Amino acid sequence: MDTCFLGIPELADVEVPPVAVVVDVMRAFTVAAWAFAQGAEKIVLAESLDEAQALKARHPEWVAVKDGAPAPGFDTVNSPGLLRSLDLGGRTVVQKTTAGTVGALAVKEASLVLCASFVVAEATARLLRTRECDSVTYVVTGEDGRADEDLACAQYIAGRAAGAGTDAAGYLRRAGESRAASELAEGVRQGVHPDDIALCLELDRFPFAMVASSEDPLMVLRPYAMPSPGR
Repeated sequence: MDTCFLGIPELADVEVPPVAVVVDVMRAFTVAAWAFAQGAEKIVLAESLDEAQALKARHPEWVAVKDGAPAPGFDTVNSPGLLRSLDLGGRTVVQKTTAGTVGALAVKEASLVLCASFVVAEATARLLRTRECDSVTYVVTGEDGRADEDLACAQYIAGRAAGAGTDAAGYLRRAGESRAASELAEGVRQGVHPDDIALCLELDRFPFAMVASSEDPLMVLRPYAMPSPGR
């Protein structure tokens, strides 16, 4: 399996990849996984805050999520610790974040787009193995491709997708020592729950991958259940 790791700005200089795994550990795609665990049916990935607010205005029953501090027109913020207390049964979530949603929309023309973090790492790797993907582009969303928590997660998933018996400890350690983790711990970022870092570092918490696809005119993320190994 051929793999490459690119930041969002680098995507403008390459052809649309056939398969893209968009990684945002802290916190967009940890939050997305928790939303599905709390019963959400789908997540609409918004291109801007204005679009997210407009979608919420047209669909008041939808749940709008953004980075940073709470704001009018949004129901909650991009924090797994805060989101896990919500009952989202059957509801649609609209998500707009600084990096994760931007990365997913940047590769929306790919044949297969997966959104990932440590909490769905193994399910993501197994889906790549099941699809027998020859070439996979990992989009490292944070810090223009330099976010070590995202790169560590991408490298771990790539190893697992290739069938390697990859030990997660070192990758999780890198994520826990990353700039993003420090900013969350020190309160540099707003809209943070004390449990956010620990929740972002829970390996394989959920048994599903997350597949994003175009449902005109929107980019929509849905869970993709993976059967247990051996079944």
